[in-house]
Amino acid sequence: MNGSLRVPGDKSISHRAIMLGSIALGTSRVSGFLEGEDSLSTLAAFRRMGVCIEGPDNGCLVIQGVGMDGLKAPDGPLYLGNSGTSMRLLAGLLSGQVFPVTLTGDASLSSRPMRRVTEPLARMGVQIGTSTQGTAPLHIDRRNRRLTGISYQLPVASAQVKSSLLLAGLYADGETCVSEPAPTRDHTERMLRSFGYQVRRDGSSICLTGGGVLRATDLDIPADISSAAFFLVGATIAEGSDLLLEHVGINPTRDGIINILRLMGADIEVLNARSVGGEPVADLRVRSAKLRGVAIPPDQVPLAIDEFPVLFVAAACADGETVLTGAEELRVKESDRIQVMADGLRLLGVDARPTADGMVIRGGTISGGRVQSQGDHRVAMAFAMAALRASDTVVVEDCDNVNTSFPGFVDLAAAAGLAIRDSMEG
Repeated sequence: MNGSLRVPGDKSISHRAIMLGSIALGTSRVSGFLEGEDSLSTLAAFRRMGVCIEGPDNGCLVIQGVGMDGLKAPDGPLYLGNSGTSMRLLAGLLSGQVFPVTLTGDASLSSRPMRRVTEPLARMGVQIGTSTQGTAPLHIDRRNRRLTGISYQLPVASAQVKSSLLLAGLYADGETCVSEPAPTRDHTERMLRSFGYQVRRDGSSICLTGGGVLRATDLDIPADISSAAFFLVGATIAEGSDLLLEHVGINPTRDGIINILRLMGADIEVLNARSVGGEPVADLRVRSAKLRGVAIPPDQVPLAIDEFPVLFVAAACADGETVLTGAEELRVKESDRIQVMADGLRLLGVDARPTADGMVIRGGTISGGRVQSQGDHRVAMAFAMAALRASDTVVVEDCDNVNTSFPGFVDLAAAAGLAIRDSMEG
């Protein structure tokens, strides 16, 4: 894999730009917006709540903010497709509105756990109904009661739950504090500050006081490190590679992929480090390297939680054994990523043993074969990169959801050197 490329904008930041820009006072201009299905689900939801949003046009948006209390009741349930970020964060933000609203999603999203969000929100005074299994649809109604700020200790590190409670806290009386057992991505806190809202960190707690105002701002969204991760691994495992990934967000709560790959022996160079809109950004140069198996440090797990599908592929190409523990959250993502990746790797001849909270992988040769992604976009792209080291063709089934996070993945991967095609397009 050679040359230089820029992967699409960061999905996590794209979601938050729409949400905060919509409830800010004034006009916000956004560049680098990810035009994937997940982010577009968030955009469509706010349009249905009366927000005028121009674009996207080549990643550019103009958002006419309506202020904290300017959202209008939609004419029916808000459908959020496959986007767990949209549903969990909107559950918090919409808890502060005066109108009831229902959030729905596709079959995958409707199977994911939501009680981790709904239970602390209920403590703040909002009434949220779920299915008997604690899943979507979510029926949100604060019944004209005021929300009350709470202090909440996250039982499991989760940026989505933290962000949901902070967004509800914007509308609550008093202070809302969320304590996390390990650092998680802090895009919400950074972006709130960019919109002029005061957020305080006190040790492991993040706190804000309700009743403030968000003021419009301009945002340049960096390239998504979760999307760059596929190319970081691909260029590492493919012989003769020298690839430059441009304008990548290297937020310290998201850089676990770089740290883990370097621990395994990867050759990744951080160039032209800078700050863009409060987010750290750099160009990443990655060259081929011989990898070794490692025990993944527990403190790196929450910093790379979305990148483990492709990290499992790196482990399959490494000398020796790689051990992951403490990643039980992977079992409740778009798929059970531990089981689905283990099943696929074993079909390709890799010694992959799933555990309750991780996996043990012994590196070796990768054969060709037909693997199932179970509709999980990150799993599908991870297996595509495995083909760089496979002895025969790898066919990945059920890839429609790749466009939820990485539109144009096939074309970009092909331009970098991967022999890849979408069979649906011939």
